[in-house]
Amino acid sequence: MIRPVPKRYAWGSYSRLQTLFADELPAQMLDDGQPLAEMWFSGHPQSPSRLEAPDGSFTTVPQAIRDHPEAMVGRRVSEQFGPELPFLFKIIAARIPLSLQVHPVDFEARAGFNAQNAQGIAMDAPERSFHDAEAKSEMVVALEPFHASVGFGTIRFMLRNLSMVGHPLASRMVEALTERTMRIGQTPEGFEQADAMMPVSSMVWPDSRRRIFRAFYTAITAPPTDDLQAQLRYASLRVSDPASRLAFRHALAAAEAFPADPSVLTLLMLNPVSLQEGESVFIPAGTPHAYIHGTAAEIMNNSDNVLRAGMTVKHKDIPRLLHTLNCQPGAPVDPADSQFGDMATRDGNLIVYRPHIDQFMLAYGTTGPHAQAWPVMDRVHRRYGALLRQLTLGRVNQGRNKPRIVLCTHGMVRCSSEQESRVLSVGQAVFVPACEGWVTVESAGDESEGVAGRDGQAGRDGLVGGSFLMATTQV
Repeated sequence: MIRPVPKRYAWGSYSRLQTLFADELPAQMLDDGQPLAEMWFSGHPQSPSRLEAPDGSFTTVPQAIRDHPEAMVGRRVSEQFGPELPFLFKIIAARIPLSLQVHPVDFEARAGFNAQNAQGIAMDAPERSFHDAEAKSEMVVALEPFHASVGFGTIRFMLRNLSMVGHPLASRMVEALTERTMRIGQTPEGFEQADAMMPVSSMVWPDSRRRIFRAFYTAITAPPTDDLQAQLRYASLRVSDPASRLAFRHALAAAEAFPADPSVLTLLMLNPVSLQEGESVFIPAGTPHAYIHGTAAEIMNNSDNVLRAGMTVKHKDIPRLLHTLNCQPGAPVDPADSQFGDMATRDGNLIVYRPHIDQFMLAYGTTGPHAQAWPVMDRVHRRYGALLRQLTLGRVNQGRNKPRIVLCTHGMVRCSSEQESRVLSVGQAVFVPACEGWVTVESAGDESEGVAGRDGQAGRDGLVGGSFLMATTQV
C-alpha cells in the first residue's frame, strides 16, 4: 500500500478529499474544519509517501527506490531518470480559485534552484520558489466538473473581453495589445519597464507575443484596485460569446476570492476550460494557468516548483515567472484526443492520457455491472465506434517493467499483478513495482464482502464495480 501525503492550502475543499480519503486521514484532520487541498502520492524528497509492506513494515518511496532501483522502477526508467519516481501524482480539490502561476522550464528550474541554494534559502521558507531542479509540465483529468484557465487565447479573444471592462487597467491592457512595433528593439511609449523584463528569447518573438507579454505584465504588476469586481460583473452581463462568458465567470470567481488583485484580469486573456468527468488538459512548462474550481487528478514531473504572479497569499516571483512565460497563443492540449482506439472496456470506460512527455501518463477507468458512461465517452464512440464495438476486453491490463500507482476513487476494484492481488476500496492505493510485471484492474468479487457494501454496487454475478486511476511512466 502507498499512503498519500495530505496538503492543506487555503483554496482547498472542506469536504471533498476528506470524504474520498476518509480511511487514509487521521481523525483530527477529518473533524477540524480546515480546508484540505491536495493528496500526494509522492516520491518527492520534501514530501515522500510511505509504503506499507505486507508484513506491516514501512519505508518511504525514495528510500525503497534507492535500495532497489531496478526492482522498483525498472531498468529503463532508472537509466533515463535516475533512481527516483519520475512523476508526482495528486488528487486536488479546489473550493476557490488558486494562484495564477507558471511552472519553470528546465534551464530556469536549474538556475533558480541553484541560485536559491547559494542564497541559503531554506527548503521550507515561504519565499522559496524552487524546491528542486526539475522542469514541470503537468496534466489534469477531471473526476467531476472542473474549471481552469490555461494558456493564452487569441489576441482577438483578449481584445473582445478586455474592451468590455470599463476600468483604466483593462484599457491599458487593450493598449498594450494593439500598439504594434515594426522594428526589433522598438518599444511603445510607456511600456519600457515591461520590455526590460522580457527574456532574451523575445528578440526572435513575433510582435504579437511581445504585445501579449506587455498586457500580461501590465496586469500582474499593477497596484491593488478595489473596483474591478463591480466592473467585471457589469461587463459579464453584456457578453454573448460562450467562451467569453466562461472567461468572465472565471475572472469573477477570482475577483470574489481576491477582491483587490488586478491579476484577475489576466483570466480574460487565457483560454477558459470546462472539463467533465474523464476530460483532460495538458499544461506544458511555461504555460500560464489558474485552477478555478473542482476535483481532479493531477500528474506531473517529480517537481514542486511553482512561480506565482497573483491570486495568492503566497510568495510571488514575478521576474522569474516572466522569464519562463510562454506567450504563444494556442488552444488547450487534450492529451486523450488521439488515444482512444483501444481504450474502452466492455463493462465500463477506460481512457489513457499520454501527453508528449516521457515522465508520466495516466489511465482513468470504471469497471463493473453498474458502470455508467462518462460524457466524454460519447465523443469517443462517435469517433471510434466501429472499432470499439469489436473490443471484447472485460478488464484493464496495463504495462510492465515500470512503476505504477493504482488508486480506487469509487466503489471497489481488484488490482492484480503477476505476483499479488489486492482489493482496493475508496481512497486506497497500491504502489506496484516494475518487478511485479503486468497489472490488471477489474471488478472486485464478492469475497471482498467486508468492505463491498460501503460504496460499491454488486451486480447479479456478485461483482462489485468501481472507478480507479493508474499513474505510470511512458518509457
